[in-house]
Amino acid sequence: MPEHSIADVAIVGAGPAGLCLAVELAALGLSVSVVDRAPYNALAAPGDDGREIALTHTSRRQLAWAGIWQRIDTQSVAPIREARLYNGEAPQGMTLAGSERSASQTIGQLVPNRVIRRAAFEAALADSHITLITGKGVSALETTSGSRTLRLDDGSRLSARLVVAADGRLSATRRMAGLPAHLEDTGRKVLVCRMAHERPHGAMTWSWFGYERALALLPLNDQSSSVVMTLTPAEAERLEVLDDDAFSAAVSGFYRHCLGDMQRVGELHGYPLWVGYAQRLAAERLALIGDAAIGLHPATAHGFNVGLASVHRLVREISQAHRRGQDIGSSTLLSAYERTHLRATRPLWLASQAVVSLYGDQSPPARFVRQAALGLARQVGPLRWGLEHYLLRDAR
Repeated sequence: MPEHSIADVAIVGAGPAGLCLAVELAALGLSVSVVDRAPYNALAAPGDDGREIALTHTSRRQLAWAGIWQRIDTQSVAPIREARLYNGEAPQGMTLAGSERSASQTIGQLVPNRVIRRAAFEAALADSHITLITGKGVSALETTSGSRTLRLDDGSRLSARLVVAADGRLSATRRMAGLPAHLEDTGRKVLVCRMAHERPHGAMTWSWFGYERALALLPLNDQSSSVVMTLTPAEAERLEVLDDDAFSAAVSGFYRHCLGDMQRVGELHGYPLWVGYAQRLAAERLALIGDAAIGLHPATAHGFNVGLASVHRLVREISQAHRRGQDIGSSTLLSAYERTHLRATRPLWLASQAVVSLYGDQSPPARFVRQAALGLARQVGPLRWGLEHYLLRDAR
């Protein structure tokens, strides 16, 4: 890499959001440089991290438009046709997109995170407008006339009319830009792994909001599912040291043997659970996207989709300015993006925080409110329709 290089847009973070943005901007004829401290091989062939991404139909179409979806093997894609939510030990749950939908309709699809990451990297690598700078981090963010300059940790510099931070919910670039964010260490740990089971899942997801743990079961191919367990650190540590049989028996019990006995068939992965919401999404010639803008609790199942929505909104603003010959890093453009994305995501952020807070409260009043909320949503047509419309509107 030259000691000082120049691009129209510099993106920090080569995750799916950053790479999708790079591909969409390159399609406009803009030169894009993507910087990531991970080595090239780790980005080109990402390892299995146990995570399954629930894609809405809108997100799938966006990945297809960017040329990313076409690089995904359809054998790795699992359909979702129904979703059920339960409150603690209550036997009755709420069904989203249930029997009123035909068997051929889906509300989304599950794709392994590593598969999306690899496809996004391949799409970026194939585009001559995109330069990938791997194995280097950003040590400083400088402001110059008409541009922002990234100083990399090897001493080289990269200047661009616009810098985009796509480096995760603990974004170092966001901190360098002085953009405030609400960050919360939830004190929980997420464990994920694949499990085989006796009975078919029917392409249905289950979510249990328990008093001490939150559980999700995501349907995969070959009569297997991904289990996602949000636990206290002590309970997570207890499970992590069990042998395969003991672990499988414990998890089968957690999931009420809803699919019969389950057996672990993949590696167990654990992650500390942080959530975050940036109070501002733009600074001088800089914007936040993806988890750097909003990092939702996994209970929402919409973190990846919200990240792609931020890409869509920023590209829309840049495309209009570029077509008119205007400055793609102007404060007017970035303010419009910030206003639109904050307005769209703040209700979801507040709702997710309220739900997580409510389900973390074991007091009798909180248990009553939880059960009443699910019962009301299940019985009152307009309220249930409203929830389904928000979650499933892209499938209609």
